[in-house]
Amino acid sequence: MGCCVAKAQTLTLTNAIKIAQENSLDAQIARFSFMSKYWQYRSFKAELMPSVNLGGVLGNFNHSVVETRDYETGRLKQVNNNTMTNFMTLSLDQKIAATGGTISLQSYLYRLDQFDYNDKTYNSQPLRISYTQSLRSFNSLKWEKKTAPVEYQIAERDYISNLQSVTIRVTSLFFNVLAAQSNYKQSLATVEDRERLYEISKSRLNLTTTTKSEVLQMELSLLNARMSVKKNKIALDEAMYDLFSYLRLTDYEKADLVPPYSVPDIIVNADEVLQMAIKNSSHSLEQKLQMLEAQKTLAQAKSNKGLQMTLSSEIGFSKTGSTLGSAYSRLNDNEIIGLSLSLPIFDWGVSKGRVKMAQAQLEVVKTQLEQSHLDYMQSLRKKVTQFNAQPTQCKDALRAQEIAVERYEITRKRYEAGAISVTELNTAQQEMEAAKAQYISQLSSFWNDYYTLQQATLYDWQNKRSLTAPSPALTHTPMLSTSDFPEREGAAPLTPTGGVVSNELGRGLYGK
Repeated sequence: MGCCVAKAQTLTLTNAIKIAQENSLDAQIARFSFMSKYWQYRSFKAELMPSVNLGGVLGNFNHSVVETRDYETGRLKQVNNNTMTNFMTLSLDQKIAATGGTISLQSYLYRLDQFDYNDKTYNSQPLRISYTQSLRSFNSLKWEKKTAPVEYQIAERDYISNLQSVTIRVTSLFFNVLAAQSNYKQSLATVEDRERLYEISKSRLNLTTTTKSEVLQMELSLLNARMSVKKNKIALDEAMYDLFSYLRLTDYEKADLVPPYSVPDIIVNADEVLQMAIKNSSHSLEQKLQMLEAQKTLAQAKSNKGLQMTLSSEIGFSKTGSTLGSAYSRLNDNEIIGLSLSLPIFDWGVSKGRVKMAQAQLEVVKTQLEQSHLDYMQSLRKKVTQFNAQPTQCKDALRAQEIAVERYEITRKRYEAGAISVTELNTAQQEMEAAKAQYISQLSSFWNDYYTLQQATLYDWQNKRSLTAPSPALTHTPMLSTSDFPEREGAAPLTPTGGVVSNELGRGLYGK
């Protein structure tokens, strides 16, 4: 009766990045932050549209003593009040961004019941058009119309950038596991080698072709190798936990990571990188927003200085009657217009000082933005220089690994032939392990530098296209399991570009 063996699940760097961008807590925080900005922008756009409003008071009963004045004698009296008021207003309001004014179309109905006199009074305004306009005050809506779209564009690009931060984070964790996985597999292979060589050395001792010291040294090497297996297994478990905890995956014990062997031979042009960064990243938009905010502060300081005027006007129809029908028949004209003024005579230079402060701050912002832009450009050039050196270094690290592996094989055979000591064998093994670790480290540096450059420019340099923001879904993302990524059996490992391993860097990352 055969036993069923669970198939190992494979996880490529591409899959890890995809899962992290959909499932990690950092990605969800980025999505919710973006959605907050999205709805903030939607709310602003809604403010520019007409709004329909219904308001009023229903059943306002008032039974109290109130003070009244006799209009003939001027004498004050305390009389009983036993009334109920009801009124309702339906309005269509529109803000005008260009001027800062507000125009409203309203319909109003008021009813007063005086119970002591058994009297009802209706007051109607079937149609009333009003307009309010501040003539010299600060127009906040006009400036919001300038800044709100820029803020939303920044939020969009920051969302893409935050997802790239997730990519960089998961790439580091992925290669931490690869390094730990390589060390663990290498330690298992070392134990197997040392057990066989230890048996050979004991046979030689019986034949008096070696010394007791050599046998003891080989036994010590075997014991150290066995201890390394346990230590490396603990390190691998910790690295696996860090990665899959970040991905929020469960049941990953049988997961097997596929190294991204394929390293594209990409050389990027510094000028092109700068152009893409200016075009795609939020850097230019953030500078533009800072300038707008400084200009807005200056405009507000200037508007608050000197004469303030507000124009209010109203035109419509109204009528008062004892019945609802009479309140809507033979309507009377209703026109109101007025201009309110406010002029500070002397404020000890407060307004002037605020204007001067805002002007100085605007100049400070201009200088800071200029320096920030120069630093930003220099930082990008450094990233380009660092990245362009990576493909060659990866090839050199691969060649160094091949040399170290070949040298170890030669040294091991020489030891088996009795030509060298255990010390020389251990030295060759240490050099081989160091070369393998350096190769993984170099691959990690390449992909981290690549995704860092991709984050800075929001541009995919392999597929030659700008990155776009995926539509963020606000549904709860459940914990996944290893069944959500492909099985190793019969599947070709994918590179981070989606291609099958094909170049020279794919030769045996873990092999001797």
